[in-house]
Amino acid sequence: MGSVNARSSKVVILGGGPGGYEAALVAAQLGADVTIVERDGIGGAAVLTDCVPSKALISTADYMSDFETAHGLGVNLEDSEGDEVSDAVADLFEVNRRVRALAAAQSADISTRLAEVGVRHVAGTASLTSPTSVRVEGADGAEGAEDLAADVVLVATGATPRVMDTARPDGERILTWQQIYDLETLPERLVVVGSGVTGAELAQAYLGLGSQVVLVSSRERVLPGEDPDAATVIEDVFRRRGMEVLSRSRMAAVERTDASVRVTLEDGRVVEGSHALLAVGSTPLTRGIGLEEVGVELSPSGHVVVDKVSRTSVRGVYAAGDCTGVLPLASVAAAQGRTAMAHALGDAVAPLPLHYVSANIFTDPEIATVGVSHADVESGRVRADVITLPLARNPRAKMLGITDGFVKLFAHRGSGLVLGGVVVAPRASELIFPVTLAVQHRLNVDQVASTFTVYPSLSGSIAEAARRLHVTY
Repeated sequence: MGSVNARSSKVVILGGGPGGYEAALVAAQLGADVTIVERDGIGGAAVLTDCVPSKALISTADYMSDFETAHGLGVNLEDSEGDEVSDAVADLFEVNRRVRALAAAQSADISTRLAEVGVRHVAGTASLTSPTSVRVEGADGAEGAEDLAADVVLVATGATPRVMDTARPDGERILTWQQIYDLETLPERLVVVGSGVTGAELAQAYLGLGSQVVLVSSRERVLPGEDPDAATVIEDVFRRRGMEVLSRSRMAAVERTDASVRVTLEDGRVVEGSHALLAVGSTPLTRGIGLEEVGVELSPSGHVVVDKVSRTSVRGVYAAGDCTGVLPLASVAAAQGRTAMAHALGDAVAPLPLHYVSANIFTDPEIATVGVSHADVESGRVRADVITLPLARNPRAKMLGITDGFVKLFAHRGSGLVLGGVVVAPRASELIFPVTLAVQHRLNVDQVASTFTVYPSLSGSIAEAARRLHVTY
């Protein structure tokens, strides 16, 4: 528990992303005087230039693929004169205008909620001058600085796209994932460098919108950190839909020519494209804001070191979100921020349960995961029985024209407790929830199997997988 009096405490939060604004809502509810310092807009990168816009772009591309699926089910588009329409076309100017407007609307909604509970938002650049004092430069556009006294400080400054000396983005043809929403025309040939989550998601989004896409992957397969069966499905889908995937191909440099880009690989090959999208990781925004000067410990990678309740090495200073490197998920950032305020202000709190975190990759189909992983079982760290059911056998999937994907469950060998799962399917982000409930509340496979599901439904495959893991004595 924290030692300050919530009703008389001043909380200053550096950063208005999910870690910051969720923390502010909790602190305000507990009666604290709360100030958020955010230069670029409430919601931070997650709402303005990352999660919200990227998933909106991906959703648009999903609609494009729905036309193809409908055609396979016997549905054809016709114009007003009865001629068949063969292709749907994306107007990227209109797509990105909607994406930016949606992000701005979400930011405005969060700002309104914060104002309703009395949280003050200061637009400026913040740094710590002591564990109990924050200096804001250019506060609300004014010259000079404003000093804010604080009983509790939360650092939620996030991260920024990693930039390499040999591949400098220009915002026009060489782009980071935060710059793509200013494009007005669809890239003719997009070279995506990096096959992690961001690279895979955006590569498929632009492929769906109509670009030729080349994915440069330094590893043997795309999504190297994910379930190998899931990654194999996604890579097969990529290739089948026309994406060129260059495996074991590490980028050495990216340069711009008059009307194109040249991506040079370490083995000397050159990949030409109209645009390049750099998705080679991120860097925490922790330097130059006074953290080291006041004694906050940073890891060698520059992330703020925190414990299970988001405390840093300095009393009264907490941290949340991508600047901590715990898990780069908006949901985790929000949980860290809420946990930090509950601990600091004396409310009931429990350590962050990372083994219950569900995550999703917004490819098509999506990949959702929770709990233990394939690697945990393969290495012997976890004793579990595993079952995988292809979605192609599910009656609802047949009706929807779904041919790719599966449900995989991990159950403790002996007790049958559900330890984790993987769902590869359209809207897997929704389907993983019952598996997450089972993992977090320690249900066994028989309890999941005996729970009614709608027939026909995709969730029926989750119950069926549980039935197949039934433990006999």
